[in-house]
Amino acid sequence: MTDSTTADPVHDFIAKTVAENPVVLFMKGEPEQPRCGFSAVVVQILDHLGSDFVGVDVLQNDALREGIKAFTDWPTIPQLYVKGEFVGGADIVREMFQSGELKSFLTEQGVLSA
Repeated sequence: MTDSTTADPVHDFIAKTVAENPVVLFMKGEPEQPRCGFSAVVVQILDHLGSDFVGVDVLQNDALREGIKAFTDWPTIPQLYVKGEFVGGADIVREMFQSGELKSFLTEQGVLSA
């Protein structure tokens, strides 16, 4: 339970970014230049599916890198959000892609053309 009297700018930034963008990938590096293999895999999958997404480089700021882990209670990066919902990290995204589930999910969410 977060105490509403102590505003957390990192938490607020994450919440705002996730709320304002249909598909957000919190990653190491930028989509054009990922700085870890796991981030690169998720970028390749999203690019392959033709999904527009916003990439947020968590390496730009230690508070953001730690904050995103606390935000979802998920220990690893990258983290994919679709329509405000946490989807998962690299392994989950890769499994969903391989099974066809990710494409269906993105289409159902209206972020990918059928």
